[in-house]
Amino acid sequence: MSKAFTKEDDASELPELPRLQSPLKPGERNYLTQAGAERLRRELERLVGEQRPPLLATAPADGEARRELAVLDQRVAYLQESLRTAVVVTPDATLDDRVRFGATVTVRNGAGEGTIYRLVGVDETDLEKNWVSWQCPVARALLNRRVGDKVTFRFPAGQTELAVERIEYT
Repeated sequence: MSKAFTKEDDASELPELPRLQSPLKPGERNYLTQAGAERLRRELERLVGEQRPPLLATAPADGEARRELAVLDQRVAYLQESLRTAVVVTPDATLDDRVRFGATVTVRNGAGEGTIYRLVGVDETDLEKNWVSWQCPVARALLNRRVGDKVTFRFPAGQTELAVERIEYT
């Protein structure tokens, strides 16, 4: 008999969620700042220690809790893999005259508008804070530049010249 004619709870058979995939290409290093690695560890501890136990308790009887648990387990697996493959980078104080991973860079465009970017790992990206992955185009254009250097960069809105005004490591 077709399942369409039964009254079984469809929530009992949740489809398996696809694994969250890292944006890194195979073989690329998973660079993280020390602070970023610590944030990921805290999130993992919170998910496993605080959020997962209540879901485990209610999941057998609650289809929505099973779905939430599946999503949570997916994130836990992603965080575990990210931390397992992480290369925590501490900026070298002797190289702080160049833009490197972990730098906070102040740039000014041709119109005089300033922007501050922080170059971080792919799992630390936060566009609201202008924390950009070291792999994104603007970060790649800024890597190895010094104060006073200019770089031509093409944003979606058009091409502009960015002048590096300040490089900081915090």
